[in-house]
Amino acid sequence: MSPSHFQALIARVTERVAQRPLDQDLADWLNAEYPADGPAFAELSDACRTGVKEGWLCDREAGGIRYGRIFKALPETHGFSVDVVSMSDIAGPHHVHPNGEIDLIMPVTQGATFDGHPAGWCVYGPGSAHRPTVANGSALILYLLPEGAIQFTKQDTAAA
Repeated sequence: MSPSHFQALIARVTERVAQRPLDQDLADWLNAEYPADGPAFAELSDACRTGVKEGWLCDREAGGIRYGRIFKALPETHGFSVDVVSMSDIAGPHHVHPNGEIDLIMPVTQGATFDGHPAGWCVYGPGSAHRPTVANGSALILYLLPEGAIQFTKQDTAAA
């Protein structure tokens, strides 16, 4: 596994979602097309775990959260930036998704959740906001942000 191979794996997904609205229908479609018990999910999860282990993913740490943007929004990723975050029983910084956010949830601890979602995909629409929260253990989260757009706020409480 290498960053370029990882980018190719991500591009297979971003190519298929690039022109779709970021909404619950997309989340349902992603969970049907790339289910948590399927081979594509396993391949993405294994790639993320390898990248973390090798140090080219989640290469920064702050406030108990390991994180890193591996790719800015690129033509090769169909205009999505790609971040991977490692969290354990913690809420991250509140932020707004101007263009939405697509999340791949990969529990490290069986039963770990992200914003209440189990292994799989969740999608936040344009203008949504939250404090990303992992509960019941540890998880890796892959974030796809259209145009790399994210706005961190100073809000201390969760928002949906």
